[in-house]
Amino acid sequence: MNFTLKIWRQQSAKDKGKFCVYQVNNVSDDCSFLEMLDILNRQLLDKIEKPVCFDHDCREGICGMCGLYINGRPHGNDDGVTTCQLRMRCFKDGETIVVEPWRAAAFPIVKDLVVDRSALDKIIQAGGYISMNGNGAPDANTMLISKEVVDTAMDAAACIGCGACVAACKNASAMLFVAAKVSHLARLPQGKVEAAKRVQKMVQRMDELGFGNCTNSCACEAECPKQIKTGHIAKLNREFMAANLIEV
Repeated sequence: MNFTLKIWRQQSAKDKGKFCVYQVNNVSDDCSFLEMLDILNRQLLDKIEKPVCFDHDCREGICGMCGLYINGRPHGNDDGVTTCQLRMRCFKDGETIVVEPWRAAAFPIVKDLVVDRSALDKIIQAGGYISMNGNGAPDANTMLISKEVVDTAMDAAACIGCGACVAACKNASAMLFVAAKVSHLARLPQGKVEAAKRVQKMVQRMDELGFGNCTNSCACEAECPKQIKTGHIAKLNREFMAANLIEV
């Protein structure tokens, strides 16, 4: 398969970026999108040109680092996958593919397709944890939790913090990310002790970092690679209102 790539190149956050056009030929349809970018970079290095910088780590859909905006969609034109899981057979032979970094004020561009997503880490540091003694794991029968609660909590815990929800939202909102973290812990006994302080601190930090308000358009749910539902945002709102009522 042959592709024309229109890729955003930017040397640093202060530099003015632009789209550059490259040609990649003889790409296997089983190749992942990141492997295709590896092929492009080998071609550039052979020509003594600077390779395209992009984030990646596990390449197994777990780490969430491979966030790219591809043809107007976070992670590309397939559902329920990260960029590293996107296969080139999802594109047409000879197609022009536009590749951009996440576009959000809270995610400043570092270089080319790499953005600083540490804002999500700062939200977690504000309260996305539980305080407890780190002893051995307790026996499962000592803390009975219904399957329905466990399943819902684990669905929220599947969030990998890739930022696709932020990139998909026209307001660059991080509500789905924060909701997944809050909902996960608020539904389990271990997280209920600090539930009120947690949701207040995380929402406050989210606002301080410059994320926008929820648009209620559900674009975040549509583009989430782990298919996390916006119902968790409703849980976040209930937790936040309850925490404010406790203070009153």
